[in-house]
Amino acid sequence: MNLSTQLHQTAKRLGGKSAYYFMDKGTSYAELDAAVTKFASGLSQLGVKKGDHVALLLGNSPHFVIGLYGALRLGATVIPVNPIYTADEIGYILRNGDVKTVVGLDLMIPLAEKMHEQLPTVEHYITCESGQSDAANLDVSQLSVYPKLKPFTEVLGAGLLDFEGPQLSDDEVALILYTSGTTGKPKGAMLTHRNLYSNATDVSDYLKINEDDKVITTLPMFHVFCLTVALNAPLMNGATLLIVPRFSPGEIFEVSKKYDATVFAGVPTMYNFLLQYPEGNPEDMKSLRLCISGGAAMPVALLENFERKFNVAVSEGYGLSEASPVTCFNPLDRPRKAGSIGQSIVNVENKVVNELGEEVRPGEVGELAVKGPNVMKGYYKMPEETAATIKDGWLYTGDLARMDEDGYFYIVDRKKDLVIVGGYNVYPREVEEVLYAHPEVVEVAVLGVPDPNFGEAVRAFVVSKNPELTEDQLLEYCREHLAKYKVPSSIGFLEELPKNTTGKILRRSLKDQVLQTK
Repeated sequence: MNLSTQLHQTAKRLGGKSAYYFMDKGTSYAELDAAVTKFASGLSQLGVKKGDHVALLLGNSPHFVIGLYGALRLGATVIPVNPIYTADEIGYILRNGDVKTVVGLDLMIPLAEKMHEQLPTVEHYITCESGQSDAANLDVSQLSVYPKLKPFTEVLGAGLLDFEGPQLSDDEVALILYTSGTTGKPKGAMLTHRNLYSNATDVSDYLKINEDDKVITTLPMFHVFCLTVALNAPLMNGATLLIVPRFSPGEIFEVSKKYDATVFAGVPTMYNFLLQYPEGNPEDMKSLRLCISGGAAMPVALLENFERKFNVAVSEGYGLSEASPVTCFNPLDRPRKAGSIGQSIVNVENKVVNELGEEVRPGEVGELAVKGPNVMKGYYKMPEETAATIKDGWLYTGDLARMDEDGYFYIVDRKKDLVIVGGYNVYPREVEEVLYAHPEVVEVAVLGVPDPNFGEAVRAFVVSKNPELTEDQLLEYCREHLAKYKVPSSIGFLEELPKNTTGKILRRSLKDQVLQTK
């Protein structure tokens, strides 16, 4: 079984039920499944074959859902790409990923014109209408890339409903997800049909996602958190997606109220924005049965304040692209522990190990390692990096963690973000938790910077709701709650913290700014 086959089975069982709403228009499972089949057929008529690589440069839209499942039904390998990446970033992924076909908004046509000679493997650019005048007024017939351009509607319209895709092996690569590349060039994590199907199944079982659910899908679909938790898992079980093109607190409240949403998945910064939104009305979210947090550690103060205001449980979990992505979630039927990423989901093992790969005792900090049917096949064209990351079947995550006596895991920090002050280990998250607990602090990022006396020093950046709050006041607050060596050497105030497209705070960007000003 794979995602495309499961969608077909769901459509046969619940054909008339809404698979998703987008811009207030509903689409049934039967309509979605037919579009997926026709798009797969249309790709086949263009010469796209099983095993070919198809890139999606799309935001949250029906085009993405149809493009993803259509390519999978054909047996192609899908490479989702952040559409707001720079030309250099996109070009690297398309070249490194040996992409043959690109599906994107018509806004990408000028970029395709500029780059297509540097991308000889790309044979087709399938364009989706954006409705924007810049694209509508472009005379594509005069462009050198014109022979490679195909409208999405044309590919879809040429497709046949009786198309039958090839037989697919569980071990064949379904998706290549490029990591953010904060420590170098992005690496393409190869996820098989088994990886994706097993994780979507196990996540939906764990979170009890069912056909009565209406899931707010506002996390970026090109990101693995959304792909599994807010797209694949719901569609496998006959739930309805409420597709929101981009995150906006006001729109989330509106969509939740209008459609009686039952599930919301987001990263901590989204919860922070919802909590701080002046017009946020708890009544608008009264239908929610579950909120899911991932992508980054959620500060305990934020979690507790959000739950208190909106009277809904937030289940924090953990995952990474290389694990399809989910490995842990806080359980729904047992006690939830604030600050924990929960316990291992079914079929997945987590353990905390030392430098020798030996499991450490409960309470001790080490590297989190993961094993299960969700662990990637490896990095595309990077055998050495694969061997360094997957050892004896265990995926070494690079995250520092600890496990308590009850089998609940806690992310202490990224291994590379650890700050060593005069020989003492300082975990940025611990300092951030303290600052988040201050009533006038909205957002925090803590990092290590070079220090001539202690090797490294702790530096904090905060966003405050009170313009009168001073650095001295916050430093004094830290001294009351932290050991001396953990107290920041300085605290800077910003109007907002730099974030990536999923809302994850970018410590690396802040660190680069600090180093450039020295």
